[in-house]
Amino acid sequence: MYNIRLAQCCVLLLAAAAAGGSAIALERDAFRVCADPNNLPFSHKNLQGFENRLADLWAERLGLEVEYTWFPQRMGFVRNTLRAKNENDEYKCDVVMGIADGYELLQTTRPYYRSTYALVYVKGRGLDDVQSGKDFVSLDEKRKTGLRIGAFDATPGPAWLSAHGMLRQMVAFPAMSGDPDDYPGEIIEDALINEELDAAVVWGPIAGYFAKQAEQLELVVVPLESEPGVKFDFAISAGVRHGDDEAKDQLEQLMDETSGEIEALLESYHVPLIEVGIAASHRDSADDRD
Repeated sequence: MYNIRLAQCCVLLLAAAAAGGSAIALERDAFRVCADPNNLPFSHKNLQGFENRLADLWAERLGLEVEYTWFPQRMGFVRNTLRAKNENDEYKCDVVMGIADGYELLQTTRPYYRSTYALVYVKGRGLDDVQSGKDFVSLDEKRKTGLRIGAFDATPGPAWLSAHGMLRQMVAFPAMSGDPDDYPGEIIEDALINEELDAAVVWGPIAGYFAKQAEQLELVVVPLESEPGVKFDFAISAGVRHGDDEAKDQLEQLMDETSGEIEALLESYHVPLIEVGIAASHRDSADDRD
């Protein structure tokens, strides 16, 4: 769910007066971001993800250009980006724009949004009466039996389906793939739309974005509420290297200054938001990226 870092070269001393009193002074010559090149709606090499646009917004406030280090955001992401150095013994990048709050391999800022997993289905294919997670798990057994429900392994989806006796209906998708051309939205764009699935349980930003990308079909996105034993909602922060306190403070100041723009950006990408705006810090369980 996805990335932030701040660069470490020393050419330009940022002045608070440059953007209306915006920045804590840091010696940076670029806003260097570690990002996945194929991970819409978060980041993409074509710069169309909302994390790309947020990086542009923050870099503009600092009077810097954005530079990217691209690497698939899966096992080894932090090791090959934020912690990696180039031939000049300089860190390749400094900021991961979206990371689970409290993820131990990074120093995370306070969260700038909170979202939740969602159930997605195509309107007109038999689930139109489902308006909540409770509606879905309360379907009669005859309707449940024939369902094919997509969910990524190692996410809350399988645990939720299992808790409600629907594990046999689950079609499992790998949470990480070795193919750089794979992307999480395929569960909606391919499997769900092409009727290989009746529904899918997907992280909210992915659900909202790809549901709106569908042409000639109406997809319904049902945000799911956490329940005992199954946590669906997570706070998302930016991340920097441990010990880079000035970069963390600077990012948090940028969050304060651009809170309205952040909210509008997330809404334009149809991200299901909880505690809209910059949430209070809440240290959630993070994912397994290293």
